[in-house]
Amino acid sequence: NPNLLTAHKALQALKNALYSDPNNFTGNWVGPDVCAYNGVFCVPSLHNASESAVATLDMNAADVAGYLPKEIGLMRDLAVLHLNSNRFCGVIPEEIRNMTELYEFDASNNRFVGPFPAAVLGVPKLSYLDIRFNDFDGPIPPELFLKPYDAIFLNNNRFTSGIPETIGKSRATVIVLANNELGGCIPRSIGDAAATLDQFIFTNNSLTGCLPVETGLLDNATVFDVSGNALTGAIPRTLAELSRVEQLDLSRNMFTGD
Repeated sequence: NPNLLTAHKALQALKNALYSDPNNFTGNWVGPDVCAYNGVFCVPSLHNASESAVATLDMNAADVAGYLPKEIGLMRDLAVLHLNSNRFCGVIPEEIRNMTELYEFDASNNRFVGPFPAAVLGVPKLSYLDIRFNDFDGPIPPELFLKPYDAIFLNNNRFTSGIPETIGKSRATVIVLANNELGGCIPRSIGDAAATLDQFIFTNNSLTGCLPVETGLLDNATVFDVSGNALTGAIPRTLAELSRVEQLDLSRNMFTGD
């Protein structure tokens, strides 16, 4: 059917974009039956239940090396794309914005480079974004925190500049920006994310200034970690309002006072 035909074209382009596949993960990526390929999972199409469509591509820990071809955008039925723990390099192609059903995108633990992959912000249904442990650099776009994401993992890259003021508008339950090169202050708007934010992990950056009193508004947070920065001033008494916190780490900063 047309869904599987376009998926076949995309998967063959991906296979051809690999220059190393030591475990022969794509060894059975031959022939028209894409639903039998390693890592490929099919379900009835959302648009026509009598036809199959590729819903998931899971290449986690396949140890392949190569790049992500623009044809990946042909997989418009794909809901889950997992590329964790491989040796993909280059940039995330602009065509990923054509994946209109994509819900989870995990490109973590690879060798992707360049600025924040802005194309992912154009994926309409994306909820889970994980691009940690790569070599992305430059600023974090303010638009990121305006998207209806549930989880945002940007840790262990080389992002710079400050944390956008829009972080307070995020409805994510988990925001992890650890181990980057982010500077400046923690925006006071962070308190506006109180309704949903559960884990707030900004460890090992270059954040400066005081810890804003508005952090005490995060009464749903269970993890609050700003360790390994250059935060100064007093620890605000409002942190006593973090009634659900289970892990609180303020270490390796330059706080003063009682």
